Amino acid sequence: MLSRPKPGESEADLLHFQNQFLAARASPAVKIVKKADKRKGEEGSIDAGRPLLQDSKDVVMLDGFPDILPALTPAPPKKSKIKNASVHFEDEGPEDTLESHDQHITAVLSKIIERDTSAAAVTMPVPTGDPFPRSFHRSEIKSEVKVGSGRKSIFAQKMAAKRTAEKAATAPSAADCVQVRSDALDALDSQESAGETPLPNIRGDPSLVAFLKSQRGNNEGQKKELKMEHNRPEEFVESLPVAQHGVRSSLSMQELGLEESVRKEENVKVEITDDDLPVKPRKEWIHMDNVEFEKLEWMKDLPSPRQKKTKEGMQARFSLKGELIPADADLPTHLGLHHHGEEAERAGYSLQELFHLSRSQVIQQRTLALQVLGRIVQKARAGEFASSLKGSVLRLLLDAGFLFLLRFSLDDAVDNVMAASVGALRALLVSLDDEKYLDWTFSWYQGMATFPFVPNSEEEEEEEEEELNGTEKSQDKKLKDENKPDPDVARYDVVKGLLKTRIQHRLRYILEVVRPVPMVVLDILHILTHIARHSSEACSQLLDCPRLIETIVREFLPTQWDPQVAEPGFLLTSLHGVACASAMKFIRVLASGGRNATARLLNKFEMKSRLSRFIAEDPLDLLLPREEAIRLSTEALRFWAVAAGYGQACDLYSDLYPVLVRILQSLPELLNTCSGRSPMVELSVQRAAAVVTLLIHVTQTAGYTAELQAKLSSNSSEDSVQIPPPPVAWNQVSGLQPFLETSLKKILQEISHTETWQTLQPLTTACVIYLGVYYSACSQQPSVNPIDCLEELERLTSQVLQPLLSQPAIQSMWDLLRPCSALCNPLSCSPAPESVISISSLSCTGGKPPLSLVGSKSPFPFLTALLFLINSITHIHKGLTSKYSSVLGFRGLKDYLHQSWQTGPPSVTPSSAWILRHEYHLQYFVLALAQKMAGACPNYTQHASLHHCVAMALLSRLLPGSEHLAHKVLLDLAFNPEFLPEGKAGGPEAADFSDILHLGTSAKLAQPGSATAVFSKVTRGALLRESYQNLPSIRSCYLSHFVHLQPTLMHSQASYQGRNYLIQSMLLPEVRGPILPSDWPFFPLISLYNKVTNAETHGAVLNSLPLDLVNTVTWNLQWVLLLETWRDKTLQSIPTAAKLARLMCVFLTGCDLFLEAPIHHYTAGLLSVYCQPKALDSLNLDAPLPGLASFHDLYRSLLEQFEGVSFGDPLFGVFVLLPLQKRFSVHLRLSVFGEHTNILRALGVPLQQFPVPLKRYTSPPEDNLNLLRLYFRTLVTGALRHAWCPVLYVVAVAHVNSFIFSQESATQETDAARKSMLRKTWLLVDENLKKHLLYYRLLNAENPMGFDLYEQLPPMRLKYLQMVTQKENKENAPALDS
Repeated sequence: MLSRPKPGESEADLLHFQNQFLAARASPAVKIVKKADKRKGEEGSIDAGRPLLQDSKDVVMLDGFPDILPALTPAPPKKSKIKNASVHFEDEGPEDTLESHDQHITAVLSKIIERDTSAAAVTMPVPTGDPFPRSFHRSEIKSEVKVGSGRKSIFAQKMAAKRTAEKAATAPSAADCVQVRSDALDALDSQESAGETPLPNIRGDPSLVAFLKSQRGNNEGQKKELKMEHNRPEEFVESLPVAQHGVRSSLSMQELGLEESVRKEENVKVEITDDDLPVKPRKEWIHMDNVEFEKLEWMKDLPSPRQKKTKEGMQARFSLKGELIPADADLPTHLGLHHHGEEAERAGYSLQELFHLSRSQVIQQRTLALQVLGRIVQKARAGEFASSLKGSVLRLLLDAGFLFLLRFSLDDAVDNVMAASVGALRALLVSLDDEKYLDWTFSWYQGMATFPFVPNSEEEEEEEEEELNGTEKSQDKKLKDENKPDPDVARYDVVKGLLKTRIQHRLRYILEVVRPVPMVVLDILHILTHIARHSSEACSQLLDCPRLIETIVREFLPTQWDPQVAEPGFLLTSLHGVACASAMKFIRVLASGGRNATARLLNKFEMKSRLSRFIAEDPLDLLLPREEAIRLSTEALRFWAVAAGYGQACDLYSDLYPVLVRILQSLPELLNTCSGRSPMVELSVQRAAAVVTLLIHVTQTAGYTAELQAKLSSNSSEDSVQIPPPPVAWNQVSGLQPFLETSLKKILQEISHTETWQTLQPLTTACVIYLGVYYSACSQQPSVNPIDCLEELERLTSQVLQPLLSQPAIQSMWDLLRPCSALCNPLSCSPAPESVISISSLSCTGGKPPLSLVGSKSPFPFLTALLFLINSITHIHKGLTSKYSSVLGFRGLKDYLHQSWQTGPPSVTPSSAWILRHEYHLQYFVLALAQKMAGACPNYTQHASLHHCVAMALLSRLLPGSEHLAHKVLLDLAFNPEFLPEGKAGGPEAADFSDILHLGTSAKLAQPGSATAVFSKVTRGALLRESYQNLPSIRSCYLSHFVHLQPTLMHSQASYQGRNYLIQSMLLPEVRGPILPSDWPFFPLISLYNKVTNAETHGAVLNSLPLDLVNTVTWNLQWVLLLETWRDKTLQSIPTAAKLARLMCVFLTGCDLFLEAPIHHYTAGLLSVYCQPKALDSLNLDAPLPGLASFHDLYRSLLEQFEGVSFGDPLFGVFVLLPLQKRFSVHLRLSVFGEHTNILRALGVPLQQFPVPLKRYTSPPEDNLNLLRLYFRTLVTGALRHAWCPVLYVVAVAHVNSFIFSQESATQETDAARKSMLRKTWLLVDENLKKHLLYYRLLNAENPMGFDLYEQLPPMRLKYLQMVTQKENKENAPALDS
């Protein structure tokens, strides 16, 4: 017998073995056969006689194994991919081609097929006397049955022996036929696969064996079906991806109060009799002589639904109305809710079944599925499922491809399917309540401007490169979106994804060609309105869509239509050819996208003629239903107001001036009808408010006519762009002011009637804003006598505003500020339960409560308008400022301000940004009035601190679009000495006195010295006094560092100052967060650090820093010191670790910047603040810090800088030592003792100047073995000495002492390390270090060494030392020399 090859034998040896094998002519252990080719038939092919060894494909065969592996699961026959790809028929339509190649998730979801359970075998367990069935152990069966040469597992052999013993003992009864049949088939299977003859224990005639063989296939199917039933995976596993489980994988009903134990399933097969069948079989019927009840089981009534008592949820099922059906609801079958396969007894359809039904070939089924899905979405957005379902329905649907299911269905040729998909898409995108509240706030201060409906795609922002500027980043992002697939874009922005699918073209086709019913037309207009609110780019795409705007204007904004529409009871079958308010609203929202879009609408699409048509005629005379006529007139006025906001369409003012005067003259008549609240009255008030809003913007436009005319006539060649003056002059608008002032006086008389006042609030707010705009523009007109203007303001103050402020109703309004505030009640503007990131929503579904910022009882719109008017008056007439001092004294206003600035603001989301913007307007006007009061009223000082805190909080909260307000707060409020009364009232002296008191306590506030040793100690009071005197310079410094906001500031100023000719869009910038970061007080220092770092990155070396940079850092540190001392709560939102990280930039910027005297003093002063016990307790360096990728990387840079340029500066050293506290990451300490041991020689911070208690470094004892070894190594090698680095020397000695004398149970490695370290300590030559390590007792700040020593080792330590060092002689024990 030949031996196997051994390691080390070469190829020559292997060839020698092969020759020996061939010469011996021995039979091989394996033989090579040709595997049957599936494509050429079986073994009987033409190549059967070919020699085996000549086959190009060899297969190794082993005895006892089949040629082909058995299939685990029945697989469908393979189909040729080339065949399907190459054969096409001419008459095959594109729809069939798309259907056959549809690879979307909606096409590959599992089929809904009713499962046949009639053939499932159900067996009863063998009854036993035990409480639980006994488990089978193969060791209990001693006898074995030889099964021939077949290979069976030991367990299978034992089971076969057990079955043989059971069958030999008892003959099979009738009840056991199923089990015997199964056992026999198992035996047949195993024997046949092993090539055996039938077992002798199958008794009976050969026909029984043949019958069992014939039934083997069916039995295998039943067994596999039963196995699948028992091993079926849980269908509601929430952790699996949706792509595998479809829409059913994460949505399940919550089962509250259910037992955790799973209920027992009844395995008893119920016998079927005639009584169970609804139709009784008769013998006279054909083939009914032998009734097979199993085949008639499907005629039985469904069992009653039962709620499973499981921890897992149950699959959610919905009715055709989109309502959630309870799990135990027993509904009749005639409702059509039981036509599904799974859980046949439960009524309703799951989302997966509805998805599958929506792709049905039956039109009615597709329509019904889309309608039901639309109703489910609508109810989900209303929050009806929030308490009943786990997870979000909308998120689940979108992840499963619901958006593109609707988009595909929108292309359906059947009108009903198309209409159902439009309805479902409207339910998904549009919230009518959101639109209602946006219309409600249209007449508020700056209410015309809105944030775009662009989702906060944070993950997309992270992918952007930081070095790109705004324009490059926008272009780069646009290019990326164009290259992305539609689903990837829709994943973070649904509207953008729909626009990529050219949905606007399909909607145009439906409106123009299909001409659907009115409901579908309105849904399409709502969808287009939502798309237009998305962004200016979306508005441009809608305008550029061929024939879309033409179709809407021609069909739904005609100048004449059938007069029968206005008749009561008239059934409107088509909206085409009839004027529609929703179409006018869409045009108005489209115009908000930009001044160019408005110009195209007015000129190219002939909207000027439509405006004249719908505004000139009274709504009662329009041939439309009354409510629709008022809405149409209102939307026309709003569209005109938007156009006037750009300075456009003002030529219509002269043409429609009589109409506007007639409307204003009818306002008193409108006031008389507002005694009760009704929809018609509210619509009329909204129309009147739209008229006043229009006049506001026309007045603003006319206010700058003279200025533009003067610039144009000067023919200045320096101006690159000459803006023509608008076609409306001041003398054309000044005559309307008496009408509105008279109406306002009459409205204010109703202030005590709550219901009437709430109804008239939009009109009242608009009138007050109009007066503020009118007088601001009037004071700038060269044709107006300033004396006359001032006299009018005095008259308005004395006759209208002062009596108004004394009204009790106004007092109650100030008291309502706090309950209605979004800042004081963050939950009032939280996102809805079913809100998804990819669809922007204001979360107004279901309406806002009355006591909310946009609720019916909210005082914010009127009080904001009133404060705007008062600020306008006091800005023009400084002498009237003291007349309004009572405003700041209202108790409700002070409580509101105190609560609002201390409460953390809500997270900036689309649902909160639009509300917070209006609240910030009110706060700004309060602060602007306070700034005027500070110089005019001597007793204002009592409010100064509160208003300064509000101003500091507002700076960190103002949202994009309000850059003008942020600039004004920085310019007039933040650095105003009047708002820091502590600087005059003994604040610096109080700081010095506080430091003196702290010196007597355990908290040391000593300031570290300087490496230059020429700086005299400066008290914190002196630093504060100097900082207070430098406030003007500090303000200039910060304003210069926010120059990067200049472009957006110009746009914001144009909006707030009413320069309509400069406004580019009514859409505000996208909201990614506040304008200024929360740590903006450190911004100059961070900016300087980034500038220096970037310069060094590009190879430049800054050896010296200019004087202005030294001043910049000094002013920055002065401002932070002022805030930390007198306004510490305003910086609470910045973590202490983030503050320290910003201060470290002082040492990382330049080489010797920190050695400058003022910078060194103020950095030391701030360090003493951050080293107070409360600040140290809040210090957390392990948490992620805003604006910092890794603190560990920053600290390593600090260590490298210390090694290079520190000169052993103690202040720099304290910043290096601060992160080494025991409770912070051990990697920071390893960086010092492992990678940067050279700094230990220069880190000479004296113990008396170190402001942090050493206990924070030594407690608890160190447990990192690597660090302890580094401690010991630096001590033994002399790299760490008390004279060089006293702080870390004390820390290292304390930890090593605690470690070597620790007798707690530890791992073998740790125990060996501490004993080895103790032996090495005992053998040290350096007696001082040896004493310190062995006799360390505890920390002592009074001791020059920093710690006390034992005079003699305690007995336990002495005994342990002797045991480890193997010195038994007690007399030779070490003793401390006195």
